[in-house]
Amino acid sequence: MRLLGPVEIEVNNGRLLSLGAGRLRTVAAILISEVNRVIPVGRLIDLAWDADPPARAKGVVHNHVHRLRQLLAGQAEIATRGGGYVLIADPWAVDVNRFRELVSSAREAEPWTAVAQLRQALGLWRGEALADVPGDRVRRTLGVGLTQARVAALQELGDKLLLLGRYGELVTELTAHLAEHPLHEELTALLMRALQASGRQAEALGHYHRTRRHLKNQLGIDPGPALNETYLAVLDGKPAAVPHFTGRPPAAGPRPAVPHAADRPPPAAGQQLPPAVPLSAAHLPSAVLPSAAHLRPAAPSPVAQLPPAIADFCGRTREIAALDETLDRIPGPGCVVIAGGGGAGKTTLAVHWAHRVKAEFPDGQLFADLRGFERPPMRPGTVLGRFLQALGVPDATIPDSEAERSALYRSLLTGRRMLVVLDNAGTAEQVRPLLPATPGTLAVVTSRRRLSGLMIRDGAALVTVGPLPADDALELLGSALGRQRIAAEDAAARELIERCDRLPLALRIAAARLMAHVGWSLADWTKKLADERHRLCELAAADPDLSVEAGLSLSYRALSSGAARLFRLLGLVPGPDVEVHAAAALAGQDLPRTRRHLAELCEAHLLEEQAGGHFARTGLVRIYAGRLVASEEPPADRDLALRRLSDHAAGVWTGPG
Repeated sequence: MRLLGPVEIEVNNGRLLSLGAGRLRTVAAILISEVNRVIPVGRLIDLAWDADPPARAKGVVHNHVHRLRQLLAGQAEIATRGGGYVLIADPWAVDVNRFRELVSSAREAEPWTAVAQLRQALGLWRGEALADVPGDRVRRTLGVGLTQARVAALQELGDKLLLLGRYGELVTELTAHLAEHPLHEELTALLMRALQASGRQAEALGHYHRTRRHLKNQLGIDPGPALNETYLAVLDGKPAAVPHFTGRPPAAGPRPAVPHAADRPPPAAGQQLPPAVPLSAAHLPSAVLPSAAHLRPAAPSPVAQLPPAIADFCGRTREIAALDETLDRIPGPGCVVIAGGGGAGKTTLAVHWAHRVKAEFPDGQLFADLRGFERPPMRPGTVLGRFLQALGVPDATIPDSEAERSALYRSLLTGRRMLVVLDNAGTAEQVRPLLPATPGTLAVVTSRRRLSGLMIRDGAALVTVGPLPADDALELLGSALGRQRIAAEDAAARELIERCDRLPLALRIAAARLMAHVGWSLADWTKKLADERHRLCELAAADPDLSVEAGLSLSYRALSSGAARLFRLLGLVPGPDVEVHAAAALAGQDLPRTRRHLAELCEAHLLEEQAGGHFARTGLVRIYAGRLVASEEPPADRDLALRRLSDHAAGVWTGPG
């Protein structure tokens, strides 16, 4: 079952099933994308018709499912579960799952093996994901993360090829990709490094100038700091900063990865097994057991893994002051959590502040994206392996177990002053093995959740990031569009930032759309956003990851079922806030359970608790909840919830049961 390109289902005899060009293909894609998970009929309808379904949509979906059952007979099962359908099949039959597992395995493999695994993963792509599925919304929703993951895999392949000195292969790989996607600055920088290492300086400079023209003509922006730094290095004729791997390739050549999940299918006849697992530290004699003293480089170079800071960063003075205070506290915390909703600018703030104070940490900075709200998230053991490599530990002596890696990592940090930035954390458990244990090193964690466990058990400080103040939001808009333009349409600009909830991601998307359409006025764009039915669709870029709805979806899908149901039902309430007793009536639950679910929504920054038992939400969150309740809650359940809310307002609702 293939989604990485045109949607295809190939049965055991090699025959492709005929899915046509209409909504049968769309329904198949939705079921495949969430294989073994129940998909409510309302969600199928909402995605298949771009939230504008006909009256007979439910019957049409039923007919499509019936047709798919016929096509899949003897191959897979589509079962009815409650108010939805579930495709029951081997998850590794889906190319998306195989792609992600291969990329994950490559991160822990030797360079030669990693190159083979990454090429195998990228070879699963046959074009743009869901290329022939009709409807922009379904492609945007189902394709969340896929495009970015493909680029990240290509970057990792490039890094490995550079490490092995295989520059010609890298040039071939990147040239083909950039011909179709010329705006990828990171890949352009990687190509320039490979060309420079091959002695082709003029070609490297030519690629920079072509990319600069594309960015200026299509987006109205200049290259970012990383690409500019690569350009200056090539222009000065400096040798490329390419480490060279001196180990030996495996004698039998790289072998393909297989799923690590506990429920993976057994290997088929003739299938190669994964590479043998190296001995752990527990298996080594004491004479060769790695220790911090043996593994610390004699004269370590400072580690500098921070991403480039955004040049037009503005505002956040309160949050920066709070972060600065963590450096002044005695004893200072070993960890500070920057928490806020999706698109609030947590990573931007963390990276900006890290660059601002990196002189306080002369031994270097470590950085990792934990991908806490993606599937699968980054394993702590994988991150520890990368950190140990950065700290100078040879691959062959990195322990196997997470506990051993964590102990060695903390030993190496002893006596050093380092800054560790852990971006996009999902849970406290994911973060805890990565925290330093001695004074002098500070961990900065960003998350959509507050990660209260880190504050309670580990003494972490908390800095909450919310919407920008109005003046800062206007400054952000002005830095992108020009301050004169903002001043000329002051009223429209102020209305625009409120339509975007003063959310940095939404503001940057709006600015990019306006830069791409120079004939639009701010008033034109604000008028488009006034229609709440289409506001979330408008606040989206071509990249499916860069949309307000995609960010909200990641937070929503991480909720427990009870909290997710309450969040959907709150979409029936038109106002900006809800009172706890009204929420209980709406959900038909008792107060203690409702309070627990409301607390979970606050933890995820989908609601904000106010005084007097009230809970507020932003306009975009309210609109998103409204779309969910319309697509995922049956009409009878919506009507019943509204009746309970009406009874509560009249003082006649007495509680559940």
